[in-house]
Formats: sequence, C-alpha cells, structure tokens
Amino acid sequence: MTQQELEKYLWGAAKILRGTIDAGDYKQYIFPLLFLKRICDVYEEEFENALAESNGDMEYASFAEHHHFQVPPDAHWNKVRETTTNVGMAIQNAMREIEKANPETLYGIFGDASWTNKERLSDATLINLIEHFSKHKLNLSAVADDKLGNAYEYLIKEFADDSGHTAAEFYTNRTVVKLMTMIMDPQPGESVYDPTCGSGGLLLNCALHLRDEGKEYRTLKLYGQEINLITSAIARMNMFMHGIEEFSIVRGDTLANPAFLERDELKKFKVILANPPYSIKAWDRKSFDNDPYSRNIWGTPPQGCADYAFQQHIQKSLDEMDGRSITLWPHGILFRDAEADMRRKMIKEDRVECVIGLGPNLFYNSSMTSCLLITNNNKKPERIGKVLFIQAVKEVRNEKTISYLDPKHIERIHNAYTEFTSEVEFSEVVENERILEDNNARLSVELFVKLNEIEQESFEVLLNEWENSSESLEASMNELFKTLANG
Repeated sequence: MTQQELEKYLWGAAKILRGTIDAGDYKQYIFPLLFLKRICDVYEEEFENALAESNGDMEYASFAEHHHFQVPPDAHWNKVRETTTNVGMAIQNAMREIEKANPETLYGIFGDASWTNKERLSDATLINLIEHFSKHKLNLSAVADDKLGNAYEYLIKEFADDSGHTAAEFYTNRTVVKLMTMIMDPQPGESVYDPTCGSGGLLLNCALHLRDEGKEYRTLKLYGQEINLITSAIARMNMFMHGIEEFSIVRGDTLANPAFLERDELKKFKVILANPPYSIKAWDRKSFDNDPYSRNIWGTPPQGCADYAFQQHIQKSLDEMDGRSITLWPHGILFRDAEADMRRKMIKEDRVECVIGLGPNLFYNSSMTSCLLITNNNKKPERIGKVLFIQAVKEVRNEKTISYLDPKHIERIHNAYTEFTSEVEFSEVVENERILEDNNARLSVELFVKLNEIEQESFEVLLNEWENSSESLEASMNELFKTLANG
C-alpha cells in the first residue's frame, strides 16, 4: 500500500463506528485494535523468519529473543477473529493477556475501553471492525515503522478534526511542534521531558528530528507524563508504532504527583517541551503553596489559573547547569496582573531567553493567539540579561478554522531565534532592566516589537480595552464576593 492507501484503509475503521459511538471516542477503540493487529502480525512474521532460520524448529521460533513482544496463543488476532459471540470479551481478554505477557513494556497500554458493552458496540459491529483490519497484513515487511507511524499521526489528526472540543486533550498542531523541536535542537544522549505529553507528539518529534538529521536518535532519553488514561496509552502506542522503544511515559497528575523523581527530588532534564492545559481551575493550590518539591520558586499562582504552576514545575525540572525549555501558551501568561510578581522573579533570575508571538487558530477549536516562552539555564554570553521578542503573528497560513506554519514560516522564526538580533517589525532584543521598568513586568511581544502605525494603534486600543474590562471584572467580582459574604 502507498502511504495514502494505508491512511484511507485505517480511516475506514473509524467509518464503521460512525453513528454507533461519538467521534470523540473513536480513539478509544481504533488505536488499541490497530496496535493489537500490528503486534500480532509482527509476531507472526518474526515466528516465520525464526522457523525458516532453524529449519522448522517450532520451539526455537517461540523463543522470546526472536520477538519484539510476546503474544500468547489464545491472545492472537486470528483467535479473536474466530469468535462470533461475545466478541468484545474476546478482544478484551486478548489485550489483557498480551499486557500480562509483556509487563515491563505493555502493561496498561490498551486502555480501559468498554469492549463488552453490547449496547454500544454489538458483536456485528466488532466483527465488521475485525474483518476490516484483517484485509491487510500490518507486519514490518508490508508496512515499515515510518509508514505506519505516519499513518498513526494521520489518524490522530483526523480524530482531532472529528472530535470537536476534545481535540486539544491529545493533539498539538504538528507544524508548531516542528518549530518547537527545531528551536530546542535536542542532541544524541540528552534527556527530553514533556510534563503534559498528550499523545506524545513533542517527544516523538525530538527523536524524528535527530533521525532526519542523520544523527543517533535511539540514545535520546524520552520521558512524559499524561493525566488521561487513554491519551497516555495512545502516546505509548505512538512511540512503538514509530519504532521508538526507549522511553518512559507515565499516567498521572504532574502537579499533584510528579512521576519522575531522584532521591526524593524532581528528576532533572536537559530539554523540556510542553503544551500544558490552559488555565486549569480545579487544582490543589493549597498543596502547591507548601510544595514538597519546592516548585513554588516564584510564588503560588491564583486558584483560577494554574499556568505558572506548570511553568514553575518545568523550571524546577530543568538541569541547573544547561537545561532549556520551550512551552506553548496562550498570550495571557505574558501580561496577566495576577501573575506579575512571578513573572518579575522569572525575569530577574534571567531565565527567559525568548518570547515568540504566534498567529491565531493554532490551538484546536480556538481562535486565540498563542506564544512560545523559551527559558535557558545556560544562556550564551551575548544573551545574558536580555530577552529576544519575535513578532510572528503574520507567519501563518490560515485554513478554515485551523492555521499552520509552512516551512518558510518555520525557517524565518527559527533563523530569528538563532541569530538573536533585532529586525524592524519582526524582532527586538530587549534588556531585562527595560522589561522590569513596567510594574507588571509584562512580556507582551507587541510592547517591544513595533508594528506599522495602523497596527500599533489597533493593538494599543485593544490593550486599553482589555485593561479596562479586566479592572471592571475585578471590581464586579469583589462586589459579588462581598454580597455572598454578607448573605
């Protein structure tokens, strides 16, 4: 199959579920079934190769060293395919048996989808799904890791497009991922961490970036944490589908229970890339105020917005000598009044290296503009005490409700970061002292990179409107709290 044929074939599985379950739930069923088929087909291929090598020695062909993963006989795809009643139970049992047979690599990887709920998925629907996947072999000789990995990424994107507001949970715009990876430029042997890794795109692209440059990508040490069970499972499957086997992705709440510790402290990483959830309100602020890992280095964020809890977790997780990070945020993190003190401390410590303003619609199902906040614990001498601001709001291609960065946009932004110089209406190198002259220590790109007069005037009007509405909202909220207290 060509790449396009493979993608069409895999997307055909989703079509079988149309009208049966919500589009947002496709991933819970399609990805585990696809992974089950891949594992079984590869096991069968490896068995046949070992059989040929040993002149038909069945015992030799079964040895664990000849296989990526162990597949118990009763858990094989062909066994499941023979089932005509209680098909969901057969699928579920096969997945659990494979997880048990590979406890160090595959435990929990198939998620917790309700395969046995016949009201949701009838035997007939599941048989149709299994027969659809059975049309083609998905072993290594038929579909190489690269091809299947690309198809898997295609499915992630299609599910994001189809699933509406749930997309942001597990998908980051891949063109932004490319830019973030290029800016961080991970090197062989470095540790790379994503504290809110979603489907693993940022981590995976670090490995692919090295591979594309002809460098040794297998020595990268990849670490990720993801709070959602199915999404963390998708991230692990994503790695395996791309042929990446050296990684650690853990399910859990990064703020409440960080997964990666050394000697009761946060593990340190050379590179951190992240697209944290935006403005979480339901988080344990009280615990963070007395954080056992001392992550509140700049202060405790307001209850209604955990953004700087994540940013401080990232900073605390960086290698103190030469760690660097890049985080995708909405613009509010650059100027909100409630976070001014934390922002000021971050700038005073000279952690901020660059702020990049990106265009609108780069977040799924949201027209808000976004930014990249880059920190560095080992700035080059000429960058010490300075921040580079890049105004890349126009470096974008709009397509319906979503935008993309084309290669020319990525190259221009990346070059500006690398050169670290000022360019009229595009970039500006600013001394930390100048930023700190502002009481709120705002990092808004528009304050430092002047646009043409019309655009600048428009921005200043919007900024004034925002500040006025912010003050009005604060006043009305205070009034509401007084009323509630008196009541």
